[in-house]
Amino acid sequence: MNAKVLIIEDEIPAREHLTRLLKGIQPGIEILDCLDSVQAAVAWLGQHQADLLFLDIHLSDGNSFAIFEKIAVHTPIIFTTAYDEYAIKAFKVNSIDYLLKPIDEDDLRQSLEKYQKLTPETLRTNLEALIKTLGQPHKTYQERFMVHRGERLMSVLTDQIAYFEGEDRYVYLVKKDGTRYIVQYRLSDLETLLDPKQFFRLNRSFIAHFDAISAMINVSKSRIKVELNPKAKREIIVSSEYSQAFRGWLNQ
Repeated sequence: MNAKVLIIEDEIPAREHLTRLLKGIQPGIEILDCLDSVQAAVAWLGQHQADLLFLDIHLSDGNSFAIFEKIAVHTPIIFTTAYDEYAIKAFKVNSIDYLLKPIDEDDLRQSLEKYQKLTPETLRTNLEALIKTLGQPHKTYQERFMVHRGERLMSVLTDQIAYFEGEDRYVYLVKKDGTRYIVQYRLSDLETLLDPKQFFRLNRSFIAHFDAISAMINVSKSRIKVELNPKAKREIIVSSEYSQAFRGWLNQ
């Protein structure tokens, strides 16, 4: 088998272990890339094509099922997971294979043999069924955030939020009226709590609501300047790391 493989796994030892096993079982396999996040996967899949994906369920910036919400994926997938028995049964029923970590060589060999026997139509049908089975329970997003204003506590609805900004050691919630509050979350945590159809991670410092984006300007082939309302204190550049996924998000 001379398949071109993409590995999406945020644990370096697990990536290296899987790569060694793959090369040992199928020397002709080509590892195209190893990625560690939902964001990186969406950007890569928007520009490239692989024959087979090895996809970990939990990535550095959230649940990997978020990938399917941001971009259409038609490539066959073998999941690597530490999921509970219920989820494992779902994998079996839907005929898309899974591997429990740490990955065993014999299990990997059987997964590759199973992949070779499945037709593209079967793989596509099974993936859609699996996403429906496992993805739905995870599609509840935070509707409000508790913030402090002096001694008082307030609840801010997500519909009132323009963007989140990371600055120094703090993360600020900025409302559409310009009011700013410190929140006790990391931006990476907020990515998993916010509805990805409404909010997007622009770069390492900003997550913005779609309605808060007032202008976009190409500054190069792979970088976009974004202006927000209320106006941010700093210039916001969507880097090449995020720009492909950002364009896809705008078009969905």
